[in-house]
Amino acid sequence: MQPSAPPFDERLTAPRSWWFIAFGIGVACALMLLPLGTLPMLAGLVGGAAAAAAAVSSYGSARIRVVGGALVAGDARIPLSALGEPEALDAEEARAWRTHKADARAFMLLRSYVGTAVRVEVTDPADPTPYVFLSTRDPKGLAAALSGVPAA
Repeated sequence: MQPSAPPFDERLTAPRSWWFIAFGIGVACALMLLPLGTLPMLAGLVGGAAAAAAAVSSYGSARIRVVGGALVAGDARIPLSALGEPEALDAEEARAWRTHKADARAFMLLRSYVGTAVRVEVTDPADPTPYVFLSTRDPKGLAAALSGVPAA
């Protein structure tokens, strides 16, 4: 692995349909409060939609970056020197690594709405984590950034 990797930055934002669902939750809250009057109904609409939107935004704020010789994925910061060769996974192989091939000790940043992923072995002997599994929409770009070669 080369010491300076090409930069990579991806935010795993929630799909648009989830925002419509958040609005629908606000409408459902408004309908529940409709018998109490117009003001409680409007408060239910605004409050329910805001709470659901905050949940969607929080879940969709996961970020993967390769910066300063480290992989930053969510709350984890792993030096590139502690990682082996990355493996870009297509949707079928990523599903296999999320299910029957998964190791409970692995660090996994999963997002159900992202089909592809990258798996990287952890080579640090002091770290009990066998590998890092990251959902990403650009597995080839992330793998290139982790291995230090420019993406094709």
